Amino acid sequence: MAVLPPAARPFALLARFDRPIGWWLLFWPGAWAIALSGRATERWDMLLWFLLGSIAMRGAGCVYNDIIDRDLDRQVARTARRPLASGAVSVKAAWVWLVILSLIGLVVLLQLNLTAAIVALGSLALVAAYPFMKRITWWPQAWLGMVFSWAAPVAWAQMAVGDWATLALLYAGSIAWVIGYDTIYACQDIEDDAMVGVRSSARAMGGRVRGGVTLLYGVAIVCWAAAVWRVFPTPLALAALLPTALHLLWQVATLTPDDGANTLARFRSNRDAGLLLFLGLLVVGQAA
Repeated sequence: MAVLPPAARPFALLARFDRPIGWWLLFWPGAWAIALSGRATERWDMLLWFLLGSIAMRGAGCVYNDIIDRDLDRQVARTARRPLASGAVSVKAAWVWLVILSLIGLVVLLQLNLTAAIVALGSLALVAAYPFMKRITWWPQAWLGMVFSWAAPVAWAQMAVGDWATLALLYAGSIAWVIGYDTIYACQDIEDDAMVGVRSSARAMGGRVRGGVTLLYGVAIVCWAAAVWRVFPTPLALAALLPTALHLLWQVATLTPDDGANTLARFRSNRDAGLLLFLGLLVVGQAA
């Protein structure tokens, strides 16, 4: 952020460009689908386009979320200094910035085939509704799971694989993974969320967060294993998931839900979990 002109810094912060973990988490499900399709080496360019799209659209999503939540953000210690909540960026300027980021996303959209583009546009309703979920359900993380996993069906359609049952398993596993890691993240805000009436899976689980996240990660591994089996039905292929499974096990084994530094570190480590799964699926996809 220091290299940017002072006037640009609040906009970079608004799009969370200082926190790349978000775009990695948005990128990985699409990368997994490309890897499992067996066409990753052939269509490596799509990995780059999906990464650019993840950076732009995660930024756009953050801007939109902060526009909707600016009043709530002022009441929560962790979010009170966000550019909109603090007044560093006006609402009008935020909308302009949102349009600019969306136009970058449009450039990526134009690289896709028609089916993939239609699937991608299908995410807009989910994205638009997400900021309101924390007001009406105890499981906004489930909605986030659908949003943050949407790159998987887009990439699958782009690769023209056609085996939608395998995609469904990959997507379901990703949703469970997202709910798990975002529950860990939400542990940081339990007290503030309770004061302002914001709901979350972390609050819903209460003292059972570690067990709940373990269950969610277990569901993710089972779904991913089933997807791998459909592509390459051999026990050796399942071994490609072992590093990911061990990493997720480490997360829950060392998780301390009431320690903010611990939960933030475990949350951020999911960038590495995503990479491990990508490498495993890349091996499976190329071997199948």
